[in-house]
Amino acid sequence: MRTARHASRQPIRGGAGDARLLSRSTMDAGILRIGLIQMSCAADPALNLEKAASLIEQAAARGAAVVCLQELFGSQYFCQSERIEAFDLAEAIPGPTTERLGRVAAARKVVVIAPVFERRAAGVYHNSAVVIDEHGRLAGHYRKMHIPDDPGYYEKFYFAPGDLDFAAHRTTPGALGVLICWDQWFPEAARLTALAGAQILFYPTAIGWSGEMTPAVRTRIRNAWETAQRAHAIANGVFVAAVNRTGVEGELEFWGNSFVADPFGEVLARAAAAGDETLIVDCDLNLIEETRRNWPFLRDRRVDAYHDLTRRFRS
Repeated sequence: MRTARHASRQPIRGGAGDARLLSRSTMDAGILRIGLIQMSCAADPALNLEKAASLIEQAAARGAAVVCLQELFGSQYFCQSERIEAFDLAEAIPGPTTERLGRVAAARKVVVIAPVFERRAAGVYHNSAVVIDEHGRLAGHYRKMHIPDDPGYYEKFYFAPGDLDFAAHRTTPGALGVLICWDQWFPEAARLTALAGAQILFYPTAIGWSGEMTPAVRTRIRNAWETAQRAHAIANGVFVAAVNRTGVEGELEFWGNSFVADPFGEVLARAAAAGDETLIVDCDLNLIEETRRNWPFLRDRRVDAYHDLTRRFRS
């Protein structure tokens, strides 16, 4: 069996006080510095938006060229129950969130991936994310394709399935794939986004434990979550960046552990389970070509034999 041969670069990680700064202009060619903002959320959406804006500015000051926020960062995770009044949290795209973060992106010359509870029309809502370029303009828009309906995650009550396809959003720093939370369990979503040309798959996430889960069950679930995403990195020869929320909200304890994996599936950096943290990681995009040459999974795909993937089940 062929194996990819490379040495992963050491990440720069930590909170806002981390003093190890490096200007983007001094970085090696092909190195893309990304920032993942893992944060707890207040009941007041205005506070969350301003907190996110401040943390984006700090990540940009530390050299991040792309900064990603967690799923539904603008509020606490309201999908734990079915409440009509929660629809009042939704907003249009473009709207207040994209305008506020667009100003930050333009001022700091950074690309921002911002999840938004989108009000598309009266009675039509999506769990969405936008890509805002370094000029403050909308460069991409994604609507969550896979919508869960589990205890504590009643998202089908709130969100219509996405209809903007799986895309690579072209930005100055690189081609960015954006998927959201439940999407991270589906290899088809990762594959199609990688086939569109994405170099990094970003997964804004809101996933946690419920109170009755034992420590052993909690560990198994978290490990499965990480393993599935590392497998996407390996199978597609891309970087994967998962940014999860943290803190206790209602019946859920969000487990943080935001991480970045390289195309070989190795974890370059991982945040803690609890507490706000901004993970700053250097991604050597040259590793995509190097890894795919040694593990040519995309070359050896039998695209002529996969027709039944469009069926629910084969029997």
